[in-house]
Amino acid sequence: MPKLRIGALPDDKPVKVTIELPASVHRDLVTYAEAVTRESGQRIDPAKLIAPMLVRFMATDRGFARIRRATHSPKGGGGDG
Repeated sequence: MPKLRIGALPDDKPVKVTIELPASVHRDLVTYAEAVTRESGQRIDPAKLIAPMLVRFMATDRGFARIRRATHSPKGGGGDG
């Protein structure tokens, strides 16, 4: 079985968000949760996969990384003078 990108879920204080998903996305989340259960032995609520999947997606999105670096760059000052 191939290694899944989402493994054990960290224990973190959640922020409640309500969303609507297409039925096909929900079915895929359920299938993914079943695969995680088979691989790790840890039963996962499919909704708990959404946050780590978003984290992984944003962490690997190069365009978002550029925007994030630009947004979080230090203000003023500027280097060797």
